[in-house]
Amino acid sequence: MKYIDEFRDGALARAMAATIAREAATGRLYRFMEFCGGHTHAISRYGIEDLLPANVRMVHGPGCPVCVLPMGRIDEAIALAMRSEVILCSYADLMRVPASRGNSLLRAKASGADIRMVYSTLDAIRIAEAEPEREVVFFAIGFETTTPPTAMAIRLAQKKHLVNFSVFCNHVLTPAAMRAILDGEELRIGGFVGPAHVSSVTGTRPYAAIVDDYAKPVVVAGFEPLDVVHAILMLVRQINQGRCEVENQYRRLVTVEGNLIAQREIAAIFELRDSFEWRGLGELPRSALRLRAEFAAFDAERRFGMVPVTALDNPACECGDILRGVKKPVECKLFGTVCSPETPMGSCMVSSEGACAAHWSYGRFRDRGR
Repeated sequence: MKYIDEFRDGALARAMAATIAREAATGRLYRFMEFCGGHTHAISRYGIEDLLPANVRMVHGPGCPVCVLPMGRIDEAIALAMRSEVILCSYADLMRVPASRGNSLLRAKASGADIRMVYSTLDAIRIAEAEPEREVVFFAIGFETTTPPTAMAIRLAQKKHLVNFSVFCNHVLTPAAMRAILDGEELRIGGFVGPAHVSSVTGTRPYAAIVDDYAKPVVVAGFEPLDVVHAILMLVRQINQGRCEVENQYRRLVTVEGNLIAQREIAAIFELRDSFEWRGLGELPRSALRLRAEFAAFDAERRFGMVPVTALDNPACECGDILRGVKKPVECKLFGTVCSPETPMGSCMVSSEGACAAHWSYGRFRDRGR
């Protein structure tokens, strides 16, 4: 397939990995975090870690939007969905994320809550139009990638004068999570493989402050195996040359400026929250978005007087440490025993972008123990 198979050439990948092995200085440890869950799956699916020399190691980051959502927000959504007048619309990967007391959106649906899986924000708009006597709430999650579609839905609802549509907003910001990782004392990250889809919206410019403040290089990469291996080589070369820059490996999609139209819509409709809780990272200042006051009619938290809920994760689940890169999935005692994709105990095993799901799906729990 043109423009895809070219980036999955095994011979080229092995040649590039051999170059990494030659250029990675003996006696030096290179630790790079792939921030995005899509990169984690590419690394596991194509066995990229198996191609790398022992002193070049990848650390899985908190770039899975479902995984970083704290349990309390799931509890809040379930409480909202249990109201008789509410239809809660959600993406499918949220349905099985564990909530408190063994609950989940799927279990709540089985108990009678009107929770509907949708493929896009426009599906939720259509439901609101078709059922004007019900309150339709869209459970909005994700990084900068999925924020523009939520903004578009709010604009469309406003244009259509829908008085029964609102959004439970849980959109979070990539740079804040990067800073939280680097502020921690648990890891010594040498640089980041920057997210692809996020960067198509934001551009590469937001990472400049990360590079300036922490002296850590960032290389934005695509999702194909050659993209990821190339980005790792670019990071190794930056370290070796004493450089610290934002580089763009994914130039066929990402630009410095990003999508300016999407950025303007996000800025017009959303504003920064003072603080937001992340699974594994705790409360992070100015790390998430909420609707501006002029769009309060579409804000489910204001509209329904939603009360914040704090909930503790399963103490045996290591999802928080895995999201911070402190532990690998195989280091969780639940992994592959009571926790599997069929019976997930934590969000990292549920989401299609979760590190635990990646390790399970592609057999990386049988890795060489690095």
